[in-house]
Amino acid sequence: MMRPFLFSEHFSIWFDGKFKNLLTLYDRYVKKTLELPRRTLVLLLGGIILSFGFIPFIGISYFPVTDSGFFIINIKAPTGTRVEATAQDVKKVEDIIRRIAQDDVEMIVSNIGITPDFTAMYTSNTASHMAFVQVNLKEKRKESTARIIERIRPTLQQELPQLRAYFQSGGLVDAIVSQGVPAPIDIQISGFDLQEVYKISSLIASKVTALESVRDVFIPQDIDAPSLMLDINREYASELGLSPQEIIHTVITSLTSNQMIAPNYWIDPKNGNDYFLTVQYPEGIVNTLQDLKSIPLRSPKGQNTVYLDSVTTIKPFVSPTVVTHYQLQRVIDVYVSPKGEDLGHISHQINNILKEIKIPQNITVEMRGLVESMQASFNSFGVGLILSIFLVYLVLVAQFKSFVDPFIILLAVLPGLSGTILILFFTGTTFNIISLMGTLMMIGITVSNSILIVEFTHRLLKEGLNLNEAVISACKVRLRPILMTSLATIIGLLPMSLGLSTGSETYAPLARVIIGGLSLSVIVTVFLIPAACLVIYQKRLLVQSKGPEVNA
Repeated sequence: MMRPFLFSEHFSIWFDGKFKNLLTLYDRYVKKTLELPRRTLVLLLGGIILSFGFIPFIGISYFPVTDSGFFIINIKAPTGTRVEATAQDVKKVEDIIRRIAQDDVEMIVSNIGITPDFTAMYTSNTASHMAFVQVNLKEKRKESTARIIERIRPTLQQELPQLRAYFQSGGLVDAIVSQGVPAPIDIQISGFDLQEVYKISSLIASKVTALESVRDVFIPQDIDAPSLMLDINREYASELGLSPQEIIHTVITSLTSNQMIAPNYWIDPKNGNDYFLTVQYPEGIVNTLQDLKSIPLRSPKGQNTVYLDSVTTIKPFVSPTVVTHYQLQRVIDVYVSPKGEDLGHISHQINNILKEIKIPQNITVEMRGLVESMQASFNSFGVGLILSIFLVYLVLVAQFKSFVDPFIILLAVLPGLSGTILILFFTGTTFNIISLMGTLMMIGITVSNSILIVEFTHRLLKEGLNLNEAVISACKVRLRPILMTSLATIIGLLPMSLGLSTGSETYAPLARVIIGGLSLSVIVTVFLIPAACLVIYQKRLLVQSKGPEVNA
């Protein structure tokens, strides 16, 4: 029963001894720094300013990349490839996935080609040469999703060079914030002339592909799909009692099926159940161009049957597989996926590419997707951060009844920001929403530490101590609560900063930012704030001492 008590007592004695040694060491160094307070301020603030030079080397993203446990491969074979050939290519892709990640794959689902009915709304495929493969990974897997993708990609390019592939590994959060766009960066080129728009899109895609920081570039639309045009001879068709609408409905029915009939439902007299009615040709009736020309046509009032080629001329031509619109404008998309999380630098490079390309006046180029949401959120966050610091300053002005003391207190924010920048750089973490949230939390803790020193210095000055003794005593007395608060926060966030568990990658930047900013802020603040107090209060006391002489 006595052992826990004895252990805590021994630990308390050991800790107090170590803290007294630390306090003696701190007392020695703080006195040395306060002998030349202006030099201390210049050196510390100079080091902080130099650390800001690491900012250009830190990536910018919206949310940290998480291990979602699944990925999608969008596949495009050469335009015009039959669905049977596309299915064979997809089978080879599935074999590659199983061969490389056989121990981690749980399920593979492939969607090949497209059917001309309402189910086309639920697939990203737009033609027979397109497919997508969704791979679900096991919950307990040996490698992360990103690592598995990096192993599959080069093998896919080497063994199936005729295919164009685009990998998606984003989770639900990315899909929501990017407004459904399947790429972090979506370059949308819009205009009325689709041929010219596609030409500009291909040029942009080729230049973006050359960037070292880009992983995949993909254009989902095609404008050169082999197609057939039916030119109806309206005069001859009208003589036979056929309308263009009836001819088209007959062709649609023969190739797929048709629900646009009357009546379109049938009621079973035995059980009263309703059944939808559709008209469909037997499968395999229309396989060749001659079969298409031989489709029989008969008008509602006509007695004779004619073939399709009697009233139409069938011409081969190329056409778009799909025409995408955005705000009524025809659009060609260029999906861009970065190699890492960094979106800010890639978007900057893409903007430089767009400035170099001579884009016609009738064509508009814009970047959308995740990068658009990221830029809007960062702008709002910047405005909010400035306003919050200003409001904190006003609150401190009201609390201390001074415009100078809040400025001294807020100096503690600078080493905190410096520590944030350094830990992001050395850990390879990006600026994102989560790390910025951690920055706000870190600022709150550093400001409270600074308030402890400034407020206690005021109290000691009112008790009659001279300025040097008041500043040094305030630092020594407040060092213990500052260390206790900061160390408890840092130690508590260490497991989260490692990001070892599944899904912890999301909150790891928040913990890293607080740990880095708070660690450097604690070390620098206990020297920076005393030096600032000494410099500013010496000037204030000098002005106050000269005041009565001037009045006299």
